[in-house]
Amino acid sequence: MKFGQSENPELIDFRLPEDDPRTFDILKQNDKSKPLSIYVGCAKWNKTDLKNFYPRGTKDELTYYSTQFNSIELNATFYNMPSRQQVITWREKTPEHFRFFPKITQSISHMRRLNDVQSLTTEYCDNISNFEDRLGMVFLQLHDNFKYKNYDRLVSFIENFPKAIPLAVELRNTEWFNDKGISEEVYTLFEKQGVSNIVVDTAGRRDLLHMRLTTPKVFVRYVGANNPQSDRERLDDWANRLKIWVDQGIRDIYFFVHQNIEVESPFLSAYFIEKLNKQFGTNLQIPKLITSKEDISPTLEF
Repeated sequence: MKFGQSENPELIDFRLPEDDPRTFDILKQNDKSKPLSIYVGCAKWNKTDLKNFYPRGTKDELTYYSTQFNSIELNATFYNMPSRQQVITWREKTPEHFRFFPKITQSISHMRRLNDVQSLTTEYCDNISNFEDRLGMVFLQLHDNFKYKNYDRLVSFIENFPKAIPLAVELRNTEWFNDKGISEEVYTLFEKQGVSNIVVDTAGRRDLLHMRLTTPKVFVRYVGANNPQSDRERLDDWANRLKIWVDQGIRDIYFFVHQNIEVESPFLSAYFIEKLNKQFGTNLQIPKLITSKEDISPTLEF
């Protein structure tokens, strides 16, 4: 992932911004008696990107991945429209508790830029719906040059998107965040339509990091900077921030770990999952990690 990459991450102030007051209003809408639901995963499951993760002789990567993680941020669906049969095949390889969070195909978001995309969106949703109970949430990532001048397209897309499929949106142009009138307009749209405002935490684009939730769920796309110390300190900060939000009422947490240069996303994920288990008293499975010579304990020292 080149977006948000930094040549000198050690010089960056990684502190999380203060919470937007409206976020607490959103979280208070939740029923605090509802059990806490946490999904943590990687962006891909292929061996090339997930280093030191698959045991020697692994025949099917997704099948094994889904025994170690409870979710995947599915970027494969961005590059190609998934077929109905492909979705069914993926679903049948995973256990009942597993969830997919597929990205909307680039032909919709980047090539047509939400213009005249109703038939493509219908095709995408019809196929994605075959995940059935394995579907977590679909997300739309807009190009960083998609600006407010195209707002009408975003409104039309969201208003016509099937309400039966949970939707999150990632905005990448600073215009959406820096102009208070624009930001409030789009956040009000998201709130009204039940669309989650994705939080992106990446080294080189701190100008896009916000703490404004528009539904009582949080979808975080975390990008490590390939700096072992700061990457884990940032995850510590996220565990603390999520504790505040849980105390305020949030019950659904979706957190996906990337790196600009994929080296150890499974290791970062395992570190974070163990941190969350200690923070919340949960019993999320900690992925089993492998060195080149032997298995290592899931309790990691970095």
